[in-house]
Amino acid sequence: MTVLRWLDRPGDQGVTWGVPWPRGAVERDTPFALSDAEGRPVPVQSWVTATWPDGSVKWSAHAAGAGPYSEHYRLEPAAQAADLGENAVTVTRRDGDLIVGTGVVTWTIGGGTVARSISRGSREIARNVRLVSLRQSEPTPEEDGHAARERSAGVVESVTVEQDGPLRAVVRLEGRHGDWLPFTVRLYFYAGAEQVRILHTFVWDGDPERDFLAGLGLSADVVMRDEPHDRHVRLAGSDGFLTEAVRGLTGLRRDPGEAARRAQVEGRPAGELDPEVARRLHLIPTWGDYTLDQSSADGYTLRKRTKEGHGWVTIPAGTRSAGYGYVGGVSGGLGFGLRDFWRLHPTRLDVRNAATDVATVTIWLWSPSAPAMDLRFYHDGMGQDTFEEQLEGLEITYEDYEPGFGDPRGIARTHELSLRVHDATPTADELAAHAAAVNAPALLAASPERVREADVFGVWGLPDRSTPAHAEIEDRLDFLFDLYEREREQRRWYGFWDYGDVMHTYDSDRHTWRYDVGGYAWDNSELSPDLWLWLQYLRTGRADVFRFAEAMCRHTGEVDVYHLGRWKGLGSRHNVQHWGCSCKQLRISNAAYRRFYYFLTADERTGDLMDELSVPEETFLAIDPLRKVREDVYTPDRSALSVGLGTDWGSLAAAWLTRWERHGDERARDRLLGTMAGIGAMPRRFLTGEGRLDLDTGRFDTSRDQISISHLSSLFGLPEMCAELIALDLDVPGFERAWLEYCRLYLAPPEQQEAETGRRLSGISLIQAHSRLTAYAAARTDDAELAAWAWRKFRLGEGDQLNRNPLQHQENWELTLVDGPRVPHPVHEAPFVSTNSAAQYGLAAIHNLVLIGKHLTAR
Repeated sequence: MTVLRWLDRPGDQGVTWGVPWPRGAVERDTPFALSDAEGRPVPVQSWVTATWPDGSVKWSAHAAGAGPYSEHYRLEPAAQAADLGENAVTVTRRDGDLIVGTGVVTWTIGGGTVARSISRGSREIARNVRLVSLRQSEPTPEEDGHAARERSAGVVESVTVEQDGPLRAVVRLEGRHGDWLPFTVRLYFYAGAEQVRILHTFVWDGDPERDFLAGLGLSADVVMRDEPHDRHVRLAGSDGFLTEAVRGLTGLRRDPGEAARRAQVEGRPAGELDPEVARRLHLIPTWGDYTLDQSSADGYTLRKRTKEGHGWVTIPAGTRSAGYGYVGGVSGGLGFGLRDFWRLHPTRLDVRNAATDVATVTIWLWSPSAPAMDLRFYHDGMGQDTFEEQLEGLEITYEDYEPGFGDPRGIARTHELSLRVHDATPTADELAAHAAAVNAPALLAASPERVREADVFGVWGLPDRSTPAHAEIEDRLDFLFDLYEREREQRRWYGFWDYGDVMHTYDSDRHTWRYDVGGYAWDNSELSPDLWLWLQYLRTGRADVFRFAEAMCRHTGEVDVYHLGRWKGLGSRHNVQHWGCSCKQLRISNAAYRRFYYFLTADERTGDLMDELSVPEETFLAIDPLRKVREDVYTPDRSALSVGLGTDWGSLAAAWLTRWERHGDERARDRLLGTMAGIGAMPRRFLTGEGRLDLDTGRFDTSRDQISISHLSSLFGLPEMCAELIALDLDVPGFERAWLEYCRLYLAPPEQQEAETGRRLSGISLIQAHSRLTAYAAARTDDAELAAWAWRKFRLGEGDQLNRNPLQHQENWELTLVDGPRVPHPVHEAPFVSTNSAAQYGLAAIHNLVLIGKHLTAR
């Protein structure tokens, strides 16, 4: 049995979640039963998202429909699930359209749009739900006003039903915005729900020199049946809502009556009006158009006008809108919202023609009020036309530049939207709850203890404060996460392309992050902050850690990775622009970073990202990662592709393992097991550094005899993947021995390295991060002396292996307030120079606490 609790807020419009199970505990075809806190059965829809090698369930996904929520639930394998009763989603086809009903609302999907019509009961509330975009052929010159704009409607080319109920239905729509911007839209329906969640992903495929996106949004037409004074517009501000009527009754020279005024503000029918007002209603202006424009993370503006062709009137502005609105009347209307509205600026909410029979709402993912999106590369190359010149540039700005590689074609972005159909204008409290639901979607979660019992995701453990040394580490882990949150807020790491990422390195002279210095700007998963955030969530169950990791997963999987074109399946190393670096590698598109979110939420889009890596080895035909520094003669060839045994193979293994677990893919299994065996059979095993892979057979050439060490090999998920693979007990000869050898020798004394390999290993650095490898070897071999060695390396190191992570040399972990003429606003600075320092400390600490925790003593 598994007890499930709400992550941070309860839900009442349907929820989907994932649960892990110990190996052999649940057979694949076993049904599940859900009950509430009182033991009452709750209908549940279940499916398997991953299996163990023996075929038993590793991860299951579950969905419950809308309805009264319980404080907690109990999920257990059962002989029979609860009776669904009449509460079910229906998916049918009629005259070429797809009809999806939740029991409350009905969506008619067809005609190349997102939806032809949305009804509640027998009443149509909205129609013609569609995607819209604006394109310019040049950026908008500040002195010349707007360039000419081409408006396009997104055309749905295919409709696929991915789930058809009984409690959850998922419909995938695919198409293009005119002749560019391919998109995927998923519609999520839950039994009994009035809300439909919309997940919109688009891939940028324009020419950055001549295609400039000036607007991107979703529009819907709303049927307006009520008198203008019984029509209402609501737009979310920082705290409450702009509360307006199309024809206002408040503030008039003649009083319509207190009851009428109160009713209009509260969204109820105004009722009978004072005759002095009733006979003059036609003389009160009707306000048909409203706009809320969030141009930055710090401010939005509001304005309204009576209709097109007339001037705008300014409404008092605010800071951060919750990104939710409503338009309609006392007989029904449409709620609409965008998750992370202010965080993903520039965004906008529009209401148009609310005084006519049909109003139009538009949720702008990129506001037409903002300058057109300009994705050109930020500098002209500065003459770096050869590898030699580019390596020189790397020495000064840490930027791996190459002509033509700072290309955004193929990057993507995903947004979460909501449309909710009402039979009356919602109250202020209801609107606030709806806005909260959009911005923090409900999620049920098993406890950290329960997830740990399932033995998933490798090496991690629950928080442990049993000794002063343990408590110090736990305090520092909490400090580092809180610092991530604080830095995101005070440095404003927000925006359409940026939200979810963190900066790489700090500039203590300018008191800012190095946002403009080559490879020191956006982090793009460098040294795996994704992994440490997810592991910290697993062990603590903290909602704030989950939300931060979720945003990073959304960003790094979409923006930092190519989804079409010559680099499809590869990601870009850290840079001033997320796509700017010429280092295009699997270490960034790494499935290891996505698996957590997918299995915890069953999110289909994240599944897409991992499915893009169904044959990840093929990406090595596109580009040689070592082309600029390679000393040997090498040309990518199917029979002998150069694959690093660190960042490259670790990413391949994550992709193959995940595909095998999710889909039972025998090809992925064979490639995984075959390459594991190949590494074990190499004369120098992991110390070889690089292997030649035959793409057709999926096997390594095992004759290569060399030693090549990189400090980065183990810092992009390789230790986590090797630990998982060894724990699976896959019976691959030599693999565990190969990995333990690498773990022992990387930080071993040079004399020991020489005695075992014939040479002292070079390229050793990032001592603290690698201490977890030593700890792993100590734990697997039960070697107390090696555990003590790992602890010393984690703490300080010595000699040539001095631990240079500035975090560990900082005795006093406190923030320092910097204020004065050299900073635009007061900031709190931290005792570290990079988010990499935090990530490597976090991962090393989590591993060491579990692996050698019993050897840690107070200083």
